[in-house]
Amino acid sequence: MTRQIVSVVGGKDAASFTTYDSTNPARTSEVVARVGLADAGTFAAACRTAKEAQREWARTPAPVRGRVIASIGRLVEANAESLAALVTEEIGKPYAEALGEVREIVDTCDFFLGEGRRLYGQTVPSEMPDKNLFTFRNPVGVAAVITAGNFPVAVPSWYLVPALLCGNAVVWKPAEYAAASAHAMYRLFAASGLPEGVLNVVFADGVQTFEGLDTALEEGTVQKVGFTGSSEVGRKIGELCGRHLQSPCLELGGKNPMVVMPDADLDLAVEGALFAGFGTAGQRCTSLGTVIVHESIHDAFVERFASAVEESVVGDPAGGVLMGPLLDQKFADRFEEFIGWIADHHTVLGKVGKITTSEPHGGFTGEGGIYYHPTVVDGVTPEDRLFLEETFGPIVGVTTFRTLDEAIELANLPGYGLSSSIYTTDPRHAFRFREGVSAGMVSVNNSTSGAEAHLPFGGNGKSGNGSRQSGMWVLDQFTRWQAMNWDHSGRLQKAQMDVADIVPDLEFRL
Repeated sequence: MTRQIVSVVGGKDAASFTTYDSTNPARTSEVVARVGLADAGTFAAACRTAKEAQREWARTPAPVRGRVIASIGRLVEANAESLAALVTEEIGKPYAEALGEVREIVDTCDFFLGEGRRLYGQTVPSEMPDKNLFTFRNPVGVAAVITAGNFPVAVPSWYLVPALLCGNAVVWKPAEYAAASAHAMYRLFAASGLPEGVLNVVFADGVQTFEGLDTALEEGTVQKVGFTGSSEVGRKIGELCGRHLQSPCLELGGKNPMVVMPDADLDLAVEGALFAGFGTAGQRCTSLGTVIVHESIHDAFVERFASAVEESVVGDPAGGVLMGPLLDQKFADRFEEFIGWIADHHTVLGKVGKITTSEPHGGFTGEGGIYYHPTVVDGVTPEDRLFLEETFGPIVGVTTFRTLDEAIELANLPGYGLSSSIYTTDPRHAFRFREGVSAGMVSVNNSTSGAEAHLPFGGNGKSGNGSRQSGMWVLDQFTRWQAMNWDHSGRLQKAQMDVADIVPDLEFRL
């Protein structure tokens, strides 16, 4: 039977005003879940519910909240195979990648379960006697979290786990096309013993979500917005939050460069480019956008890269494949536009477009699914849209450079700043690249994709507003510093005025 899914607010199913069918992109005739979509009023009401629940949750001692996070980790670990299989079924992510994604939730919980005992403040010396200064981390209140569906469970955990640990309540709006995966994850979180209303999940389209968020910000029921998605929508979220004097956590798109130096291990660079460019069918925010390869090794690299792409396995994501289908038909429609940017001055290596019986990839015909050929386009220039804009899907550009400074300039030119990579055996090249590239994340001799739970994740420029997720750094997104001074002198001591003055002899000379 097709799963029937609706929003859950305050532990109870919420009303829907329309439905959406989440289908299996590997076999589009299969409906994975029939999703009841809520309206803007339901989203705003969920934020009110969260506000009421948050007060008591914040009073729960942080170490106890940490034990709840530990329980979430163990529940996800015990259900890892089932959750990964659902992710594969719903968005077409290869099972090995989906299992790794689920593992990332466990890693995130393992990191943060101890942070409940380490939400440290500080004691600070005062400039006056008989006075003590303190700092404390306080929860922000209610976090509205809006996530994309290409990482339907891992990326949400980067928000949900630290937000809950810090004493906040959450209203989570997942992507409609990944609703079944999100609902399963919600159920695992709820089974940990979270009080009703502390975590709420609302399924809604973009228009209703934006309207509901506007209402909630106006009512003062949301104090933090977390958004993962496109740069275009991120700008709108940022503008909305700015009108309410809030700073959102924005994790947006990328045009991630990979620089290949003359001294690089070419086989390793090709392996990294293959995974970064075509893992998850090129639908990661950290997917490889352009390979910037030194002109002296261009031909050798391109020959090996084209061969690796031709030999790559595309097919049923339940099997051992490099890439499965695109996430959803709307992404296929957009990808058709991207491949339309290929121009006469480009050299296309291999096939382009949808995989069909007449245009198979190897022996795979892509029948019944949304499968596209992995595409390499050589000869892209800094003026090309293929070079400058994010191309969400399995397409990678190649260009050349003469000097490392030129490579860094090319890497920064599109204006994104999420992830980057350099292949070299010279530490000087690695550190010079790190210093010059605008990306928030740098890999050396590794792909542009791949995050660990205890490192900061986030970008700059078109890729985000400088906020960071994961590790200890995300705590600054979900807590606010509070300063306290305690004067026990028995008299009013005025800062900068009633301070002892020790007078030096500045005229003294040896």
